[in-house]
Amino acid sequence: MSDKSRTAKSLKNARIALLYYCINLILQFFSRKVFIDYLGAELLGLNATATNLLQFLNLAELGINSAIGYALYSPLATEDRKAVCDIISIQGFLYRRIAWIIIGGALILMFFFPFFFQKTELPLGYAYATFGVLLINALAGYFFNYRQIILTADQKEYKLNNAIQRIRLVKTLLQILCIATMAYGYIWWLALELIGTVGTVWSINSTVRKEYPWLKTNLIQGKLLRHEYPHIATKTKQLFFRKISGYVFSQTSPLIIYAYASLTLVAIYSNYMLIITGIVVLLKAVFNGIDASIGNLIVENDKNKILQVFRELFSSRFLIATLICTNVVLFINPFITLWIGKDYLLDPLALYLLVGILYIQSMRTVVDLYLNAYGLFHDIWATITEAVLNIGLSILLGYYWGLHGILSGVLISLIVIVFLWRPYFLFTQGLHEKLSTYIDIYSRHILAAGIIITGLFILSRWWSIGSVTSWTKLILHASIVTIITGICLTGLLYRIEPGMRNFIHRIYSFILHK
Repeated sequence: MSDKSRTAKSLKNARIALLYYCINLILQFFSRKVFIDYLGAELLGLNATATNLLQFLNLAELGINSAIGYALYSPLATEDRKAVCDIISIQGFLYRRIAWIIIGGALILMFFFPFFFQKTELPLGYAYATFGVLLINALAGYFFNYRQIILTADQKEYKLNNAIQRIRLVKTLLQILCIATMAYGYIWWLALELIGTVGTVWSINSTVRKEYPWLKTNLIQGKLLRHEYPHIATKTKQLFFRKISGYVFSQTSPLIIYAYASLTLVAIYSNYMLIITGIVVLLKAVFNGIDASIGNLIVENDKNKILQVFRELFSSRFLIATLICTNVVLFINPFITLWIGKDYLLDPLALYLLVGILYIQSMRTVVDLYLNAYGLFHDIWATITEAVLNIGLSILLGYYWGLHGILSGVLISLIVIVFLWRPYFLFTQGLHEKLSTYIDIYSRHILAAGIIITGLFILSRWWSIGSVTSWTKLILHASIVTIITGICLTGLLYRIEPGMRNFIHRIYSFILHK
């Protein structure tokens, strides 16, 4: 596949993902405000806790989806339709087994709900109803939507986004309307979740049938074929531990906070995490469209081009991460004040810890993209260490310092494994480059960002950047900071880092030829 074709598909995936993200982000913020105003922070905290418990059961997925995506790169590139059908049939068979395991685990877990939710004054039926609806939503992916992986592996993520996000937008709008105008608003919210699940199943499968009419899957055949593709089982076992690490990062903190505090603090924390997670999800969605491009590039085995593209992606991602973290530090508290009020603010130290977590999560995707494309999942000890550090330090430090300790535990685990180990693993086992190359790349970027952020700090001494009292001022100040910082950082990186120069030239060439 040519560079232009890869770039065109990646940009199209990114454009569609960005469009839906922006629309969904606005709706999510509005929806959460309506939820809090009409239903209360405690019910929001219960909803978040039920979601965290369900994500624990989703560990049973084992990382099969990523292993299947990796296995599909080669047959899709060579147009081996039989192999594609075989591999997705294997996924269907495995997913059916996992679904029944999740159902069994859910039934056991619900026996402990009186213990999990003993602090809340809400009726216990709310917890059971919420968990049941979210469980059905999750099971739909295992029973009916497993074939969607082919769209992602074939660089057609934008079609998958179209299939899913349109249903989600309509569902969210109706949920907002029902909560604000109807009695028993939460019951309507849950009912619309179920209806949205049915609509999403129909939409995804219609899209897959239209794009790949030749795709025929047979779950019984998948059971027989799984031994013919042993690498899927190998990668799945390796990815399972990485999935545990991902769960620990995203889902255990609210549970630990609830153990030390209350559902209300979980709700306050979840408001910040809605923003933080939303940013990470956006970056993941934009860069997800590149997964198949990197896989295809590595299949070609052009070492110089592989490293060149890595530097381009690193530069572009660093620029975005720096702009995002700068804006979060300056404007997230004014945003939350205008959104739901001062009663839902975290203190400055908690904010800085969250921004540190956000930065590492924002930057990890480039390394993870290449690790996935190379199929480098065998650093099982690292994922176990990350999970142990995350939980252990969060519980220990949280006992002494509360929320600050919990967030510190998360940040330390990310620094040790994601920031330090994973780049070393990629450069030594995948790219086969000296680690000094990566250090040189990172040092150039940190130097440029340090100069620009220092200038921004000096500027803030006579311009009260973060002091905003209206949505208009917030948007204006954030836009000015983003434009000035973006132009200056891009210009400086263009001068000192080949990755940024090549990235700018690639985009310019694509636009010019288009």
